[in-house]
Amino acid sequence: MSEYIELLIGCGHARRKLLAPPNSSLSMWCNLVTVDENAECNADILCNLDHVPWNPSYVGPSVPRSLFDEELIFFADSMIDEIHAYEVLEHLGQQGHVHSFFSHFAEMWRILKPGGYLCATVPSRYSPWLWGDPGHRRAILPQTLIFLDQTSYASQLGRTAMSDYRGIYKADFKVVSTTDDRQFHSFILQAMKPAR
Repeated sequence: MSEYIELLIGCGHARRKLLAPPNSSLSMWCNLVTVDENAECNADILCNLDHVPWNPSYVGPSVPRSLFDEELIFFADSMIDEIHAYEVLEHLGQQGHVHSFFSHFAEMWRILKPGGYLCATVPSRYSPWLWGDPGHRRAILPQTLIFLDQTSYASQLGRTAMSDYRGIYKADFKVVSTTDDRQFHSFILQAMKPAR
């Protein structure tokens, strides 16, 4: 059986576990690997998360080599059990840039094991910091998550004003939970493999 691995992307200096998927411990990491693009954060892996596929520029000695495609030096397919992204996804891509939006979520789906989880927080649509922070480039609302869930997405097409992006997005996440407390939008997605 392969090792259980949790990836904390855009970790900065923080190492707290803020969300936990079903049947997982909120208080403790099982086998944490940290990723950031800032070398001052002492992350296990240095990587520019805005460029897909994620291609590390530094991999610490304690990081399992099985996480990487040795030939191409990027994260291997279906190797991660949980991805945690706290206050980082809004810093990637550009609002309205459809290809970058879907490529970031497709990259997370690619490296997650079947049934793996993406646990994330982003600014709430009601937070003044959503667009008040000059580094924020994208809003991710509860409605945005429908585009990532192939079953929900297909059921909405033709009944709403949603655009059809199925030609460019082939990944599939099931929305496990989504909560907006007017400061943060927290969500947990499960990687559905194969896509439905």
